[in-house]
Amino acid sequence: MALADRAWCVVVPHHARGARQARHRLRAELAAVIPPELLSDTVAVVAELVANAVRHANPLPGDVVRVAWRLRTRAGGDVVEVRVTDGGAESRIPRLCTAPPEAPSGRGLGIVAALADRWGVDHDGLGQCVWAELTLGGLRPPGAPRWQRAG
Repeated sequence: MALADRAWCVVVPHHARGARQARHRLRAELAAVIPPELLSDTVAVVAELVANAVRHANPLPGDVVRVAWRLRTRAGGDVVEVRVTDGGAESRIPRLCTAPPEAPSGRGLGIVAALADRWGVDHDGLGQCVWAELTLGGLRPPGAPRWQRAG
């Protein structure tokens, strides 16, 4: 199935309800466009990234988080790219960690890494952006790292 290149961008509150709003909007926009299993994984990734932005980073001006997603076709398959931009944290770069079984948190990026083919952190004109790519069929290019930090 070849996807038409399309993009969306929404701004949600830097609050727990922001993750819920992002999930609902993404699901409404993509439900008729991508297969259900890819949609479920994409919704889970966006929910984790927004929750992390709310919990660990500063908001963008206006006390918001920007959530963007894009559908595109590239060699190896159709891709959903999601980007969550926040105001960053003074001394903290998002990183994968291992949480003990009894810990109530600390698994967000582990979930993202498990569901996404690639993910990373970079900075755009607004702030810090954590992004993830999910490929229809989960076809990650051979030898490609799951995590990347751009410039």
